[in-house]
Amino acid sequence: MKYLAKTLSVTAAVLALGCMSSASAAVDADAAQALAKKNDCFKCHAVEKTKKGPSLQKIAAKYKGKADGEEKVIHNITSGNKVKLSDGTEEDHKIIDTKDAKELKNLAAWILAQ
Repeated sequence: MKYLAKTLSVTAAVLALGCMSSASAAVDADAAQALAKKNDCFKCHAVEKTKKGPSLQKIAAKYKGKADGEEKVIHNITSGNKVKLSDGTEEDHKIIDTKDAKELKNLAAWILAQ
């Protein structure tokens, strides 16, 4: 009986680790950061602090866990809508220079993971 309980707890731990690693493997952070860098996202955004635009952590907090969160992030980076800046002014948000849906989903997932 003790052996069975120990085997079950080890199996559960292995499965939990497997689920965690597959979820984190879904985001290619290097590719997302390279795309963000290529598009000058870090000119206005930083991961942890507000610059001209909100931090990526603030953006993630706004959309993370919502059914349409990823869709809204992708819309915001591809539509060129007006955005309010930290100084109160408004300007058109820069449009990410890619039409590749996988790249856009990866960037959105990376932002939401912050």
